[in-house]
Amino acid sequence: MKFVDEATIEVVAGKGGNGAASFRREKFIPKGGPDGGDGGRGGSIYAIADRNINTLIDFRYARLHRGKNGENGRGSDQYGAAAPDIILRVPVGTTIFDAETGEQLFDLDRHQDKVTLAAGGDGGMGNLHFKSSTNRAPRQFTPGSEGQQRKLRLELKVLADVGLLGMPNAGKSTFISKVSNAKPKVADYPFTTLHPNLGVVRTSPAHSFVVADIPGLIEGASEGAGLGHLFLRHLSRTRVLLHLLDMSSHDPDVDVVAKAASDARAIVEELRLYDPTLYEKPRWLVLNKLDMVDDPEGTQQRLCEALQWEGPVFGISALTGEGTQNLTLKLQSWLDAEREKANIALDKAEGTHVSEDPRFDEDRSTPN
Repeated sequence: MKFVDEATIEVVAGKGGNGAASFRREKFIPKGGPDGGDGGRGGSIYAIADRNINTLIDFRYARLHRGKNGENGRGSDQYGAAAPDIILRVPVGTTIFDAETGEQLFDLDRHQDKVTLAAGGDGGMGNLHFKSSTNRAPRQFTPGSEGQQRKLRLELKVLADVGLLGMPNAGKSTFISKVSNAKPKVADYPFTTLHPNLGVVRTSPAHSFVVADIPGLIEGASEGAGLGHLFLRHLSRTRVLLHLLDMSSHDPDVDVVAKAASDARAIVEELRLYDPTLYEKPRWLVLNKLDMVDDPEGTQQRLCEALQWEGPVFGISALTGEGTQNLTLKLQSWLDAEREKANIALDKAEGTHVSEDPRFDEDRSTPN
């Protein structure tokens, strides 16, 4: 299935039905009075986040979504039927913008999140609502109101815990295929990845996390060069970035440390130019293809000195799997700790008592 992460649609909710102006006319009842019913509500349009959908391709071809109008009211106190609503199912992680103003309207980041894209118009009132002691035969009624109409831009940001960064051919696809269930295309030429890939890394029966691989970045990506800039938004929801560096070289005259350091600086600069928030995310260095280096430990030390890097650094070989298990276990531990911090902060924000000692959470009620 083709991966589509952007779409522009138009939603038009249904108009409410008109109220009726009618009078009761039955044999032997000469003064029946008003009996015009109300009109039905127009059909609204909703969006629901569905974790079983992973692309916006359905909205690439179905651009107009129009709700039906509500039925008009009728005599004999008959109210018009409301029109059925339209439900648009979108992937979890979809952000919805007003296409004309650019304002962000909704962010559907949880399964079954539901929002109203366009509300249907209310039905009009029939003349039975206008009767009074001084107005026994009202002929007034109100028309149904128009439904909302909007032009929307849908933008998908995949939900992942870990994002992979790197130049083309740095080994990102090989890495994600080795540690997860993802099966991306792997080849010995650049730009084999043309769309984001997601993989679930299972470190134990009860622990796992999601990794996102995007097309490789090149210098000038923030200005539109290459493909990676089109998918950088997918890294915005990740908790940590893995920056893969290719430590191999087929040319003996090339200093692999100087080349890797230059590539790392270029990627970091592109992140800073694209989005300062993405630039500030936690980032770990992953030195790939160290099995092709004569002195892996010395090479790793020289690179850290060249970059003045003091953060986490790991040496791996994505092809053979060497070092990948240690990296995934460290990631799992770090992610678990971050989730625990987030849960504690959320509990405190909601006013829930959080105790560091589990004994204080026990029921201390005393018998009467």
